[in-house]
Order: sequence, then C-alpha cells, then structure tokens
Amino acid sequence: MKFKTTIILAGIFAGLLVFVLFVEKKPKDAAAGPEEKLVALVSADIDKISLRRDTETLTFQKDDKGGWTILQPLETQADTTEVEALVSAFADLRIERVVEKENADPKKYEIPKREVALWVKGQAAPVRVLLGAENALDKTYYGRKEGDPRIVLLPGTLKSPLEKTFFDFRRKDVFNFETKDVQGIKLQAKGARWEARKTEDGWMFSTPLKALAKESAITGLLDSLSGLKAKEFIAEAKTAAEIQKNGLDKPEYSVTLNLPASGREIVYIFHKAADKTFVTTSSSTKIIVPETDILPDLDKKTADLREGKVAVFDAWQAAKVVLRKGSLRLTAEKSTNDKWYFDAARKEEADGSRVETFIRRIESLEGAEFVDAPKSPAEFGLDKPEAEITIVTRDAAAAKPTEKSVTVIVGKVDQNKKQATVRNIRFDYLFKVDSSFLDEFPKEKKDWIAPPPVPSEAKK
Repeated sequence: MKFKTTIILAGIFAGLLVFVLFVEKKPKDAAAGPEEKLVALVSADIDKISLRRDTETLTFQKDDKGGWTILQPLETQADTTEVEALVSAFADLRIERVVEKENADPKKYEIPKREVALWVKGQAAPVRVLLGAENALDKTYYGRKEGDPRIVLLPGTLKSPLEKTFFDFRRKDVFNFETKDVQGIKLQAKGARWEARKTEDGWMFSTPLKALAKESAITGLLDSLSGLKAKEFIAEAKTAAEIQKNGLDKPEYSVTLNLPASGREIVYIFHKAADKTFVTTSSSTKIIVPETDILPDLDKKTADLREGKVAVFDAWQAAKVVLRKGSLRLTAEKSTNDKWYFDAARKEEADGSRVETFIRRIESLEGAEFVDAPKSPAEFGLDKPEAEITIVTRDAAAAKPTEKSVTVIVGKVDQNKKQATVRNIRFDYLFKVDSSFLDEFPKEKKDWIAPPPVPSEAKK
C-alpha cells in the first residue's frame, strides 16, 4: 500500500515540477505577439547578403539584371534561386518566442555562432542577425538582431538555408546558351560523325547524308548541352596543364555549335575516364564533371536521329488540301467558320470529318525505308506519279500569320510488299511507306461532299 502511495506522490511531484519549470518561471510577457518580426525588410530591396559560420564566410552581390554573384570565398556566378531563398528567409524573419528581454548573456546561447548580414539598397550599414545554438526541444534557433537586447527563438525552417554549402549556392549550369540561337552543329564522337544546319524545313543533316533530322532530337541535344550541370568543379581557370591532366587535349567527343546572331562559335569537348566524364567549352574557363551522362546521346548515329515522317506539319493547322489521282482533281479549303468548302463562295460544303481524317493520315505517314540520292525518278515511277497531295497550313497564332505548304507525290506501288514509294518535293530522298493510305483517297468528289442536314422533325 505504501508503495502505491509513493508512486502516486511521485506522479504529482513530476506534474508540479513541469508546471513550475514551463509555466511559473516563464515571464508572462515573454511570448512574442502574433507574427512579431525580428527583421521586416522587402526582399527585392536587398542587394547584398553574407553568411558567416565557423571559419567560412559566403558573400553574395546582386547584379543590375537581378541575378547574383558570389564574392566570397571565390568570385563566381551564383545560383539565383538558392540565394533568393536565403534572402527571403532572413528578410522577413518571424520571432517564435522571446526568451530573455534584456541583460541576457548571448554566450549562454552560443551567440554569435553564425551571422547573416543584409544590405538594403541605399544604406551603408547592414542589418545583422546573430544566431546561436539549436534548441533541442523544438529545433528552433536562439538568436538576436544586432542592436536589439532580446534573445529570441527563430524558426527551425532556417536550418535548410543555413546549412547550404558553397557548392549549393554556386551556379551549376556554367555552359548555358540559348538553344534557339544555334543555327549549325558539327559532332564528332566515337560512334558518330555528322553535321546539321537549321533551315526553313527544320534541322537538315548535310553530312554524312542530306536528310531532315527529328526536331525534338536535335533540340533535346542542344537543351542537354546548354543545361549541363556540374556535379563537381575540376578547374576554375583551366590551363594547358589542366586540359592535359584531364584528358581533354585528345577528347573522344566534340560538338561545335554555330551561333551567327552573336557571332559566336562554341566548342564542347568531352573525355571519359573510369566513372567520370570531364567536359569544358571554348567559351568557359571551367572544367567540370557533369551531373548527367550525355555521352550516349552524342553516340547516336544519323539513322537514329533522322526524321521518319514524310511530311512534318500540324494537321490542326491545315487550311487547304489539293488532291490529284487519276482523273480526280479536288480542292477543299477551310473557311473562317471552321467548315470545309469546295468553293470560295461557300456554296458547296465538304465533309469536314473525312477531309480532316485524310489530312491526319498524311501527317502520320512514316517511312519504313529510305532511298537516299536516287539516280532516276523514273525508276520509282515518280516521273509519272500515281497521285499528288498538297496540304497548306496557316499558323494564325504566330505574331505574323504564316502560310506553308507541303506536297507529296506517289510513285510505284509494290503490291507484294504493300509499299508505295513517295517523295516530299522539298527533299531529294524518297520514302517507302505503307500503301494503305491510298485506299483513303476519295474516288469521286461526291465521296467528300457533306451529308445533307438532318430535318428538325427527324431529330425529334
């Protein structure tokens, strides 16, 4: 019985102890008011910030364009997103709780273990936030503002920006360029060598063959090159010795980009050694090891990159179609009311569903085989084609509405293979395609005439 009483008394004592420690000894005015701020600045007005911790100081300066540069410990480009996050965290800094209002000993809270200084435009002296130990109970931080006697607890969310490294804050995509500015590419790799240039039709290979390339493949490669991010910085200021040391004096891969608008040519060189790839460019002083391995993309041959479609256009932009097959001559044009007509006066309406289905069929035509540099059109029946299709597209959404046309002519049909030889008249090479699309040609004009409207009585 006595043991049970002892347990009960011990429980009561523990409860009283908690009350004394956390309620009675806490000053009534110690709690911060609703959303009380230690710092209340506008992030956009801050043009310099520094973070001091242990023996390291990181200093960042905003440039005229709103980007950030690292000044210390090394002058280099900063990752603007990361610096802005640091600025935002300290420019508008909420107090969680006031620990001591005055006459406090900062050393008791390990202040100043770290310091963040913020310079506001037009003000010479910075606002300094001094930080101390982490509060083990709720992961907040002890801190104070220079000139303010209070010791306060600051949000635990500061942990992330406070623990970012110099590498975290620096810009990783150091080879950046605008993909749209590139007009020519020359690639030399272990498994591939090719050149391509941007034309009205898209990216065209000039060597080792003359053929249209897949727009997405070339643009994707350029985006990958422009967006290469450093996993590791090998050299900040490359020298001949650094280039030789990292195998870039005899690179296995090189990509030359022509940017005529800016009068620039950028050469990328790559060297693979064990589990690392080293890369630099002619426009950069740095050698890096990239985050992603781009070499498999550089090894792709033209056969993997060439466009397989006979005609590259957007069917939804089609505004006119002209057909010729045997004695059939047919023209249908889309009007401003989104209906198709055989005449400009809109007296003869075409069946829009059938017209657009046919256009989509031509859009999807893809070569099963290619005939590069054919010697004679007659050999493939293209001197007297079986059929001819012209599709006109209009891009009404462009700043200046543009109109383009594509014409495909159909030569011999191999009945055994069920293949037709076709040619896009803009290219010198030919395609072997599934001949079933020919079955979708209208035999007569009436096949494409719109059905008569259903009388209202019939609808009921």
